[in-house]
Amino acid sequence: MFNNFPLWPERASTMAGNVDALFIFLLVLSGLMCVLIYVLILYFAARYRKRPGHVAEQIEGSTPLELTWSIIPMGIFLVIFFWGAVIFFQERTPPRGATEVYVVAKQWMWKLQHEDGQREINELHVPVGRDIKMIMTSQDVIHSFYVPAFRIKQDVLPGRYTTAWFRATQPGTYHLFCAEYCGTQHSGMIGQVVVMEPAQYEAWLGGTTSGAPLAVTGQRLFAELGCSTCHRSDTQGRGPDLQGVFGKVVLLEDGRTVTADENYIRESILTPGAKVVSGYKPIMPTFQGMVSDEQLNALVAYIKSLSQSQVPTKSAAATSPQPQIQQVQ
Repeated sequence: MFNNFPLWPERASTMAGNVDALFIFLLVLSGLMCVLIYVLILYFAARYRKRPGHVAEQIEGSTPLELTWSIIPMGIFLVIFFWGAVIFFQERTPPRGATEVYVVAKQWMWKLQHEDGQREINELHVPVGRDIKMIMTSQDVIHSFYVPAFRIKQDVLPGRYTTAWFRATQPGTYHLFCAEYCGTQHSGMIGQVVVMEPAQYEAWLGGTTSGAPLAVTGQRLFAELGCSTCHRSDTQGRGPDLQGVFGKVVLLEDGRTVTADENYIRESILTPGAKVVSGYKPIMPTFQGMVSDEQLNALVAYIKSLSQSQVPTKSAAATSPQPQIQQVQ
């Protein structure tokens, strides 16, 4: 209905219809309330205008009237609240098995890396009909990942990960904007999401030059930084065993518990003394300033892969366009 309406963005994701339905409801409700208020103003202005013998009656108290103007608005507000809450939780809960793409925002570009190793700048290629989870961080200031056709907008923050997900419903090329003022060239921080048919996406994967899968890069970096000397699977390790830790609840030395998600792993690498695992001493050195955001992404992907049966090899990844590492939830 609204595809050709010039002020209405194209719908191209599974969430777009739900967001639009709530938005239209709010517009219609606001419009009806405005019309009702102005009609009543005109009616009362004419009905009780100053003239001999016509005086408005002062209502000192009316329980039915007070219940009416309290219960009906409360019911409308509850409908808006629960409807919006459902959409919010749907948008903030990526489906299991979603293909993961790591995003690093910086002034003034988007750097994206697929699990299989493909790297892109200001452009993201995805297949139609597949759930895509964006794991995003900023290299400098606050940015915001905004694709109007998908009805998704998520702030991208320095020093931590934020996530967003979508499932494109039709092939095409869609605008990608930064929706948070991030500096003098903010308006130039644009890109595009290219949604392709599965066969075309596989052909694109085969025609791109990619490095090793992200988890394999992280495994190599894990060994180069000497992490494997402490984080061992036997009882001789001076650090906790990372096998299968992702997604699990971790008991800390101070008695608190925390879920081992992407942000916990990132914090443990950069500021390991912030959350010390119970039974271990705070001896791990900080890697702040020693690893880049891209290397952090690789390390996080590798540690997440330890919750899977095995880490994919480069040759295995090259034979299949499907994502090799998936989040354990």
